[in-house]
Amino acid sequence: MYDIDTRVRVLALLESGRSLNSVSKQTGVARATIREWQKRLLPRGRVASSCCRCQSSPQEPADPAAYAYLLGLYLGDGCLSTGRRGVHTLRIACADTWPGLIRACAVAMASVLPNNVWRTQCEGCVAVSSSSKHWTCLFPQHGPGKKHERHIFLENWQQEVVDAHPWAFVRGLIHSDGSRIINWTQRTIAGELKRYEYVRYFFTNRSDDIRGLYCATLDTLGVEWTVLHRDKRALNISVARKASVALMDRHVGPKY
Repeated sequence: MYDIDTRVRVLALLESGRSLNSVSKQTGVARATIREWQKRLLPRGRVASSCCRCQSSPQEPADPAAYAYLLGLYLGDGCLSTGRRGVHTLRIACADTWPGLIRACAVAMASVLPNNVWRTQCEGCVAVSSSSKHWTCLFPQHGPGKKHERHIFLENWQQEVVDAHPWAFVRGLIHSDGSRIINWTQRTIAGELKRYEYVRYFFTNRSDDIRGLYCATLDTLGVEWTVLHRDKRALNISVARKASVALMDRHVGPKY
């Protein structure tokens, strides 16, 4: 099993014009595996006839780690719209600043539901999209109005996926509504003014429920967090303790 970052890096190398052999030698991923990723993760015109949730005995997604990541992205910057004949379009807005995030989103979307995935350039961002009758099966949080104006909770099967892949879920939330910043301060030591820098992670979302899901997952991972109040609103979750930042850096890291 390869994580999303590995798959994104391999596909990005191919998109840059590298040969299959050279990418395989550099990354250590077998050529047959890379060929399968080209077919399965970046499909053209393929339409899934059913989904794992529509079976007589519903199953979890075939790639649960990719689903946990995509779920985090959806809760942050995603939306579902319904078109003709009951077809739903999943759109996730990804800032132009982070091309790696755009690729990771597209790979995760195609891994979860192997339909055509396309990108639309918008002002300041790229909308990564895919259409299917089954996106609402996979994201039952869909509903009228804005997410922060309605109750958001995970179904039991979704919580089981998040419990099995908590870091993928946290990474998706950070990649959508989070950031990794470097703060600094100055102190006088032995008469000399010195500058100290330290890393902090922020997650900001207007939904109390979504912030609660994020914090509950951090608790299970042993990551310490605090609420940063701004304008009397507790919308910002901060991770600043050194040990907790080290965990976040190991499993999440900065956007790219």
